[in-house]
Amino acid sequence: MKIVVQKFGGTSVDGAERIRNVARWIIERKHEGYSVCAVVSAPGDMTDRLINMAYEISKNPPPREMDMLLSTGERISIALLCMALHEMGEEAVSFTGSQAGIITDTSHTKARILEIKADRVLDALKKGKIAVVAGFQGVSVDKDVTTLGRGGSDTTAVALAVRLGAEYCEIFTDVEGVYTADPRVVPGAKKLDLVSYEEMLEMAATGAKVLNARSVEFGRVYKMPILVRSSFTRASGTWVREVPENMERPVITAVTYDRGESKITIREVPDKPGVAARIFSYLANNNINIDMIIQNISDEGTTDISFTVSKEDTDIAYRLSENIARELGAGAVEVDRNIAKVSLIGAGMRTHPGVAAKMFAALAEKGINIEMISTSPIKISVVIREDRVEEAVRAVHDAFLLKDDQVYEEREI
Repeated sequence: MKIVVQKFGGTSVDGAERIRNVARWIIERKHEGYSVCAVVSAPGDMTDRLINMAYEISKNPPPREMDMLLSTGERISIALLCMALHEMGEEAVSFTGSQAGIITDTSHTKARILEIKADRVLDALKKGKIAVVAGFQGVSVDKDVTTLGRGGSDTTAVALAVRLGAEYCEIFTDVEGVYTADPRVVPGAKKLDLVSYEEMLEMAATGAKVLNARSVEFGRVYKMPILVRSSFTRASGTWVREVPENMERPVITAVTYDRGESKITIREVPDKPGVAARIFSYLANNNINIDMIIQNISDEGTTDISFTVSKEDTDIAYRLSENIARELGAGAVEVDRNIAKVSLIGAGMRTHPGVAAKMFAALAEKGINIEMISTSPIKISVVIREDRVEEAVRAVHDAFLLKDDQVYEEREI
């Protein structure tokens, strides 16, 4: 049995005609000889509207009840899509996350998948039916409804593809693939035909919204090919998969940005062994993810430590930071919500010197100040003022000639 998993985002199922369009995509794959499992998101901006409704009722809604609320959007999509498929003469059956056997940990609103018991989904596929699964949700080991966090439907789709032994996972969205930069910010951005798992993982983690980072990690670990394409056009899309080491690689693949972070600074932290470990262990134990960290040079036995967190975690991270600062005898805790992160990603920078210098020079030429720097073998990220982010993205994109058809290692930069 040849299986393909298709995932359709919220814009793809926003309204009756778009749902019918999704049904046609599914039927097309079935007619190509595949057994199809479709994963769908909530229609349009329904999740955002549900969140807004919750905060109209409560300033601090309980996470368990938020999961119960937010899981309803995908249930609407799966039922309507199955109705559309039945109208077109195909047998289809819908599954919530729990019915599909998606078992998660107990972290409400950002649960992690522990196991997928996909017996019911496989049984439906073996009977020739189309399986339609609610993305973004599962059931915890404590039998509570859970959700997987922003972009969680991507994670559902790739994890299901792995569990079902699919040939590949097809992610349908409202863009035609993965670009060298956000085409809304850089009109000349180029669509990429192929991106490696490691490059896509860095892009997703640094602000590219086209794929969720955890879904890419699933793909990388289990070698599941992912095809990103638009549900509204016939464009070929972008493959995210393993790339042979001997294949010619670009120096720079893409420029990404992220406005979704804040910077927290703890002043006058005692500069002695173990203090940083206490701070970040305390935050980690409270489920706060840290992105970038910088520690200043010690001055009279104390230092300042700054780090970035997601905007949605800012308030709780601030309160936790105040708690640990008091325990350590540190100074004030400050929050800066007006930052943005710009990142340069490319597997070729491993063997090509001068990339960081060129990026920093491009920003300096525009008078854009760098506040924090973080690097990995294939990524350079900087924190700047939020109001300069689009200008920064365009400057870096232009500096590396990413509008050209090819930017390979042999090109001098």
